[in-house]
Amino acid sequence: MSNEENVLIRVSAVVLRDSAGAVLTVRKTETSRFMLPGGKPEVGESTEQAAVRECVEELGVVLDPTALRLLGTFRAAAANEVGADVEATVFEHPDVLVGDPAAEIAELRWMDIATESLPHDLAPLLATHVVPALRG
Repeated sequence: MSNEENVLIRVSAVVLRDSAGAVLTVRKTETSRFMLPGGKPEVGESTEQAAVRECVEELGVVLDPTALRLLGTFRAAAANEVGADVEATVFEHPDVLVGDPAAEIAELRWMDIATESLPHDLAPLLATHVVPALRG
C-alpha cells in the first residue's frame, strides 16, 4: 500500500425506517456526523451477523437476519477517522421499534429522505451513496 492510499475500514450498516418511512441515523459519542447504525464485523462474523449484533448493542433492537435485504456495498471517506475510507455493506430491514441509544451512540435522529434536503452533518457515505440508492 502506498503512502497516498487511505486506510480501509470495513463495516456493516442497516437502514432502519419507522412506520412513516423515515430513516434512522445515529451519532456516536464525541463525533459530529450522523450515520447508519452498524459497525465493524468481529473475526469470523459475516456482514449480516455484524449488522444484527451492532443493532442490539447500539439500539437494543433485535433484527430478523432473514429479513435483511442487501442495498449494496459503498465506499467513501470515513466520517470520523482522518485519512481513512469506509467500505460499508448496507442492508435494509423492515420497520422496528427503536428505543434509546446505547453503547457508543450519543444521539438518534430520524430523517425523511423523500421530502427533506439532507442535513449538513451526515457522514459522506450516507449522503453521497446510501441516500441516493434509497431514493432510487
